[in-house]
Amino acid sequence: MNSRYLLCILTLLSAGCGESKHDAAKPAAPAAAIGVTLTTAAEQAWPAVYEATGTVRARNSAVIAARMMGLVREVRVREGDRVREGDVLVTLDSRDLDVSVGRATAALDEIHSAIPEAESGVAAAQAQLDLAQSTFRRMEDLLAKRSISSQEFDEATARLKAAQAQLAMARARRAQLDSQAARVRQDVRASEVTRSYAEIMAPFSGIVTAKSAEPGAMAAPGTPLLTLEREGSYRLEAAVEESRLASIRVGQAVNVTLDGVDRTIDSRVSEIVPVVDAASRSCIVKIDIPALPAVRSGLFGRAAFTLGQRSPLTVPAAAVRENGQLQSVFVAEQGVARRRLITVGEKSGDSVEVLSGLASGEKLVFPVPPNLTDGAAIEVHP
Repeated sequence: MNSRYLLCILTLLSAGCGESKHDAAKPAAPAAAIGVTLTTAAEQAWPAVYEATGTVRARNSAVIAARMMGLVREVRVREGDRVREGDVLVTLDSRDLDVSVGRATAALDEIHSAIPEAESGVAAAQAQLDLAQSTFRRMEDLLAKRSISSQEFDEATARLKAAQAQLAMARARRAQLDSQAARVRQDVRASEVTRSYAEIMAPFSGIVTAKSAEPGAMAAPGTPLLTLEREGSYRLEAAVEESRLASIRVGQAVNVTLDGVDRTIDSRVSEIVPVVDAASRSCIVKIDIPALPAVRSGLFGRAAFTLGQRSPLTVPAAAVRENGQLQSVFVAEQGVARRRLITVGEKSGDSVEVLSGLASGEKLVFPVPPNLTDGAAIEVHP
């Protein structure tokens, strides 16, 4: 009885194993084709653009320094403050200059006080001369009539000459006072001008970008105290390769992009520095930037110069898949999607330049389905 049961069990197991081998040998059902649309890699007319980098700088900037030696008494501004032309920025100790102005003014007042006395002396000398002239004329008449002696006439002549000399001396003293007054007035003006150097004023309206002095410091001629830039007046100073200079001219339109400014700025070339740097083999091209609130000196910028046209091979940018540093597209080959590694260049709008990996006229999948893989069967839809 046990042998019969064992034989039945072995028979059933053998039958089950035979069915499993038969099922495994059946071929898998083919995967369904993925419906896609295709686009063509083709050449496209693009502007030939040369990009140069540079730094934004103020068109008008000034390093504020003292014109005389002096102790800094007050600094009225801080970095970032906006000032107007003529505002007092820094004051220096001017007490010794005040003394000089007072001394010169006192000397001028003393001369002015002596003028009335000198004018009185001229008037008195003129009166004496008038009297001497009248006396001399009478003496002449009497001498002609032989009523006086020659000695009396000589005495009248001498008094006339003495009166004339006295008047000349009085007038000379008066003129001397005028000359002294003019000289002292110049001294007063010079002292006042020197005293005005103690108040350092803004030469134009702008913004303070650097502060180098504090109260109590000693200011010296030429030593920077502040740096002032005219606000709203900036330009990009870009370094352009010497081989590109022949294609760039003053007045040329340029598209400028700046770090921190989320837009492209339409600008123009304002100046080309006529010197090439021997180390970098480049030349500075200055590009005027319109007034924008976010623009400030020191920003990094890029200038895009349009230098003609070119015809690169392009594909839609959305058709390119990126995996780390690798870029690829799916190319349609006999009903199958094949992944193709490519090298891309510049991007313009919705298209990207293909430098290598594709030929003009090849068909590629666009848009790319999310489940598309290399080697997958595809069905092209119109």
